[in-house]
Amino acid sequence: MNDFSIKQAVEELIPFNQFMGIVCEKAESGFARLRLPYRPEFIGNPRKQALHGGVLSMFVDTCAGTAVWSSCKTTDNIATIDMRVDYLRPVPPEDIIAEADVRLCGNRVANAHVVVFAASKPEKILAEGRCVYNIQRIRKKSD
Repeated sequence: MNDFSIKQAVEELIPFNQFMGIVCEKAESGFARLRLPYRPEFIGNPRKQALHGGVLSMFVDTCAGTAVWSSCKTTDNIATIDMRVDYLRPVPPEDIIAEADVRLCGNRVANAHVVVFAASKPEKILAEGRCVYNIQRIRKKSD
């Protein structure tokens, strides 16, 4: 294990995540739960007061990637190969939660399933995503 945790990496070491304000509530082998605190700048449809789809897809990718990374060594690199997001309902102007489960983590490829919901209504799924990642195993000379 490196000298950082996945939580620390997600929240502090990745500048884009820090800029977006992403909070890693949980990251354990094959699972991640992230929170995106609401900001007015995230609104994509001012008439409906709904979050922009790009914000949502970024959040799906980040959560799935965190879950996959939690299944790997922290020295491994992962990169998104493919991603699909199904927007099921308009996302309201409030904190949202994403939860990802790794469905497969092979030697070179992994995939994860993500659900997104409003923090105040976890029973109502707003979006689902499926993401595929390339894994680059970084081996130390002692491995």
